[in-house]
Amino acid sequence: MSAEATGPVSPGAPRKRVRSRLDLRRLGRAAMRGSASRGRLPDAIGHVVEAHRAHYPDAEIDALRRAYVLAESSHRGQMRKSGEPYITHPLAVTLILAQLGAETTTLVASLLHDTVEDTEVTLDQVRDGFGDEVCYLVDGVTKVEKIDYGAAAEPETFRKMLVATGNDVRVMSIKLADRLHNMRTLGVMRPEKQARIAKVTRDVLIPLAERLGVQALKTELEDLVFAILHPEEYARTKALIDENERGRTPLAAIADDVRNVLREADIEAEVLIRPRHFVSVHRVRMKRGELRGADFGRLLVLVNEDADCYGVLGELHTCFTPVVSEFKDFIAVPKFNLYQSLHTAVVGRDGGDVAEVLIRTHQMHKVAEAGVVALGNPYAQPVSEEPAPDGERADPTRPGWLSRLLDWQQAAPDPDTFWSSLREELSQDREITVYRSDGGTLGLPAGATCVDAAYAQYGEGAHFCIGVRVNDRLTTLSTALRDGDTVQILLAPRETGSGPDVEWLDHARTPAARIAIKSWFAEHPDRREAPESAEPRPGLTVAGARHSAANAVVDLPGASVRLAGCCTPVPPDAVTGFEVRGNVVTVHRVGCPAVGRMAGLGRGPVGVRWVDSASCRVTLTAESFGRPHLLADLTEAIAVEGVAIVSATVEPPTEGRVRHTYTLQLPDAARLPGLMRAMRKVAGVYDVSRAQHRAAATS
Repeated sequence: MSAEATGPVSPGAPRKRVRSRLDLRRLGRAAMRGSASRGRLPDAIGHVVEAHRAHYPDAEIDALRRAYVLAESSHRGQMRKSGEPYITHPLAVTLILAQLGAETTTLVASLLHDTVEDTEVTLDQVRDGFGDEVCYLVDGVTKVEKIDYGAAAEPETFRKMLVATGNDVRVMSIKLADRLHNMRTLGVMRPEKQARIAKVTRDVLIPLAERLGVQALKTELEDLVFAILHPEEYARTKALIDENERGRTPLAAIADDVRNVLREADIEAEVLIRPRHFVSVHRVRMKRGELRGADFGRLLVLVNEDADCYGVLGELHTCFTPVVSEFKDFIAVPKFNLYQSLHTAVVGRDGGDVAEVLIRTHQMHKVAEAGVVALGNPYAQPVSEEPAPDGERADPTRPGWLSRLLDWQQAAPDPDTFWSSLREELSQDREITVYRSDGGTLGLPAGATCVDAAYAQYGEGAHFCIGVRVNDRLTTLSTALRDGDTVQILLAPRETGSGPDVEWLDHARTPAARIAIKSWFAEHPDRREAPESAEPRPGLTVAGARHSAANAVVDLPGASVRLAGCCTPVPPDAVTGFEVRGNVVTVHRVGCPAVGRMAGLGRGPVGVRWVDSASCRVTLTAESFGRPHLLADLTEAIAVEGVAIVSATVEPPTEGRVRHTYTLQLPDAARLPGLMRAMRKVAGVYDVSRAQHRAAATS
């Protein structure tokens, strides 16, 4: 099908001519239904100019005409596999972008996008004739030479395009339009090649179109892939759509009622019926089973101002019965791909059919359809040189997911790792935002854990992560994060930290974290399995082991000895003991409150003496004023003293004060006074004491 073909008007839609913003979707729908003939592109560049001036009436088209002349002359004599002159391909790609509202520079580069790859034209010639911007865009979409990269040519081409997209998002816009036209004409290729291209489109290009917000391209690509990879399901879905369109859709009656309601409320709005594309119909059928007439489309209400969106919502919820569970506000909280709209669903006045309704402004609709393409030339206006608080570019053409991708791709050791990691990254279809303790933010894919947050914030420095606080509570590194969580990563000093655990690979969800962890173990193969005799690493754990009493001897033959957890005695404390069940003697400091309670119950003391000053455990409580990085600083002070942290807890802040409780393994009890002095020197700490927990009388 030629790129300028148009499809029939949707059932129930207004008879007046709709602006070019919807033409591409209709064009794609007609392509899938096979209702248009393949004709030559009349007047060649004329269709592109007409579509371009629908968005830019005053556009200067001299560069477009010159680009067409160069493209036509350089591709002259080349034919596509379909038998058409090759020039029809860059023209069709450029028409797609023109209909989306791309600015002139993008269209010029689109006309020339295959010249350097497939003809004798060089990048220098493109630069001399059309400038640096066009040259950069053409180079960005030019494939790497297969003779140089062999089987790695495809992943390396995508790596090259993604890096170029990081500096100019228009590179990927051209690539998406290029793939769309190639998918439209894929039928002339062998079935196995069709399937291979369709799978790459499904795994990489469609997710990229979604992330860049170019829904008009994404939906048609989904339908084309669906037809190739699932022909039977596609045929069944097509038959259902054809059958539904032969009758009058219930949405037409509901649309008329909505128009009347908004007219009476004096709200200027355009109400359209928006047919679902093939994949969307298929998904609804899989979810609901038998389809009803209203399931084949949604109502689209377009207004002029943001406030009108909420006015429309109020009228609909007042005059119709709303389905409350279907309401979503993507205007107040836009999606990460720039998408804004109100979503709701209402029951028709006959009480039978439920219509889904999308409410947005005309500008929101333009962005919803064309995504970053609707930004025009996002680099025409100077962007603030001040970095965003989270270190990412402030302008919307460099979203967080792209920054993350560009970061980890540099560390991907080989094309296979890059290719598999890219598909894994793009399979995440939702993003969350978490807040750092220093006030910055981190954008992460949904399902990311504390391990992912650590590597997103600190890179390779996260190898020395010893714990994490989420919303002011200590938690495990495997904890999955939710949108809006506040995360504080706790790091040990590099000289005392021992690197990541193997288990972190099970917790990591992002390629950046997994690649960094795997790289560390590749450099430290001996650390993949921790030796059984290893000393406890200075870190935070959730384990609570019983205290060793090897250096305490009691005057009760055959009795087991246990150091009391309520006061954690160590040499040279004055101690006493009490026999409890099981022929066990618990050892307490003489001043421990539990000693008085035991004596009050008539328990006789058992003599205890220290035999040496060997390694021992002790529990210390640090009272401090709350501040960022306090726990990390205390951990560092403890590690510097050569003491291992067995476990740690932090109580929720009260009136700006925080209590930290540590169970510590001392190599020598004589180090305890020096350790407590070092902890008191940490800024914000005003007291460090031996723990005095309430103990049961039977302990």
